[in-house]
Amino acid sequence: MLNKVEVRSAVTSLVALIGVTIGLAYMPPQPTQAATPRPNTYAWFAAQNYHGQQVVTVNGNRSDFSAKELKNTGAWASYSNLDRYNRATLAQGNLNFKLMPKSARQPLYVAPTGWHNKKLNGGYLFNRSHLIGFQLTGQNNNMKNLITATASLNAPSMERYENQVATYLRMHHKNYVRYRVQPVFRSSELLARGIHMEAQSLGSNAIHFNVYIFNVQKGVTLDYKNGNSIVSKAALAPAKKPVAKAPVKKPTKKPVTKVPVKKPSIKPKAKAPGRKPAKKPAPKTTKGLSDKTTVYIVNGGHVYHLNRNCISLKRSKHVSKMTLKQAKAKGHYQKCKLEH
Repeated sequence: MLNKVEVRSAVTSLVALIGVTIGLAYMPPQPTQAATPRPNTYAWFAAQNYHGQQVVTVNGNRSDFSAKELKNTGAWASYSNLDRYNRATLAQGNLNFKLMPKSARQPLYVAPTGWHNKKLNGGYLFNRSHLIGFQLTGQNNNMKNLITATASLNAPSMERYENQVATYLRMHHKNYVRYRVQPVFRSSELLARGIHMEAQSLGSNAIHFNVYIFNVQKGVTLDYKNGNSIVSKAALAPAKKPVAKAPVKKPTKKPVTKVPVKKPSIKPKAKAPGRKPAKKPAPKTTKGLSDKTTVYIVNGGHVYHLNRNCISLKRSKHVSKMTLKQAKAKGHYQKCKLEH
């Protein structure tokens, strides 16, 4: 049998053991660090914040298409279903000249998520932006292919890359470009944080890019949860017209009096009857164009041409002739840079 000292020691040890066990059972959970998303994934793009550079090159400007995705499977384009918040999710395709539209674009009327537009100086805050541009596939009022994008995201940022692809396909009708565009949303926000664009021409490196473009606008604070915005006074104010500087007056010189010299009078030769002097043709100029000026356009883009023989129109089979006013009404408000 145990004596009193031994019993007391055993009880003390048991109580200490029970206390340690209870302490461990009620230990508060330790904070865990959130896993950092793998670079160039959807989660990684969604976590990025804008720091002054709207267009960011991804993966050295090389696309992430697999070898299987770069196999030529003919011309096609697909648009993934809307998510549970009615947001566009993904558009991709194997683009070819045969997919490009043959008729003019109709007005857009659908409203993507986050559509709360406002007027800015010289335009509007938001555009209904196609994931795959209209000039590439002819898709227009397709909710699966449209997001709410700032004017600067849609044009010139996205348009710059779309024009590269469109020009290449117009010049090479038998060639293909693998193309993928994905809007990036953070959590359940209705306004995209940005757009991830990738392209790679098959069988060559003529077209290749991999970029992420932030959905931002200078002078505007965006609420990505719902598309609301706060516009600064500078962005609301009308654009100032440049003030014409007064010409600098040069000092006038005193006229030097010259002694008139009499020249022998020469009788003018008689003109042949019935012949009128030929008039020199007036030099052509691109300045001061009127709304009735004849121009030439190609469906898609915003460019008009004054010359049907412009080098950029040589490979275009569907060239429309119209007045400058009609061209501008269709969205062709920029003169071709190749024509001086």
